[in-house]
Amino acid sequence: MEILERFYADVTTHSPEWVLIWLHVLVGVLSLSLLFGLYRPEARAILFGTLLGMGMVIVIYAQFGFTRILGIGHILFWTPTLFYMLSLQGTSGVSKTWFGRWLWLAIPVMTISLGFDYFDLGRYLMGEREPIALANAS
Repeated sequence: MEILERFYADVTTHSPEWVLIWLHVLVGVLSLSLLFGLYRPEARAILFGTLLGMGMVIVIYAQFGFTRILGIGHILFWTPTLFYMLSLQGTSGVSKTWFGRWLWLAIPVMTISLGFDYFDLGRYLMGEREPIALANAS
């Protein structure tokens, strides 16, 4: 549990306000897969991929700290999850359901988040390996 407390402290103290707002949107939207997972096996698969990605971020954090490589945890599991979500769009059992409507919201949210993750990974691979800090922090 200590690692989760350290991660949360780093996120809240080293991230700009807009990132914290984005994280609340992301978690809020993706957590609805819990509700849909009660009766949709597709939502359980999405929840599984989402949780694996989040768990991998914590594993990477334990090794590398609060650096830009953290996004690879999402990239490894959320990219295939996103493609699965996209494959469900327009299918007869999904399109006119609340689950289908939620997918229309969850797909862009996950896509935007992955965009940030791929961008951060690129910055890490280009040599930006120091811990993430606010621009105005000393």
